[in-house]
Amino acid sequence: MSELGLCSRREADEWIARGWVRVDGKVVSELGSKVYPSQRVTVERQAAAEQSKRVTILINKPMGYVSGQAEDGYTPAVALIKPENHWADDPSPEMFHPTQLRSLVPAGRLDIDSVGLLVLTQDGRVAKHLIGETTDVDKEYLVRVEYTKPGKLPDSDLKKLNHGLWMDGKPLLPAKVRWQNDDQLSFTLREGKKRQIRRMCDMVGLKVVGLKRVRIGKVKLGDLPVGQWRYLRADEQF
Repeated sequence: MSELGLCSRREADEWIARGWVRVDGKVVSELGSKVYPSQRVTVERQAAAEQSKRVTILINKPMGYVSGQAEDGYTPAVALIKPENHWADDPSPEMFHPTQLRSLVPAGRLDIDSVGLLVLTQDGRVAKHLIGETTDVDKEYLVRVEYTKPGKLPDSDLKKLNHGLWMDGKPLLPAKVRWQNDDQLSFTLREGKKRQIRRMCDMVGLKVVGLKRVRIGKVKLGDLPVGQWRYLRADEQF
């Protein structure tokens, strides 16, 4: 079901448990049941109706918040999803309800010392699209840096940031890295290894002093204020 793009694996388990999934017209009640390519998988309308209620939220994460579960005494970004932090200029007609916090998980991470666009979603399809193994959604960051060597960063090292560096024993995918101004680079990546940009910069003698994610796919951070959130609109797609 996940491979067909119907839902996430977790949603599939839930739908099967509720008797909403049929194979060749027969209700499937056992998790992990095998389905052959020739068989037809269908889901009841209740599943689609429930899925349509699931929200995706965009937040401008401040520094000092973790993107996932609370750790080492730090607060998770989901704690900011409350009515008083809802952006007053949110164009979405969606109204906040506490049930929207249920199963709201980050679709990707943003380091505790990084700021900017973070996606939280109840929709397994969105999560899979953004962080699944086959995702090709790019992400753009503005990175303020200091060069730790005499002079300025050689053009050859800028080329390495674009393509040629290795991490964790594997070559990194090609990136788009260019200067925005004298001390700020724009990074556009199609992968998201842990602390990847900071590690890439360290390899060429650059120290990161500020990192902000400004875009995920076609969705931009825009004017969303720090610490506030808005809904992904029905007409927006990553």
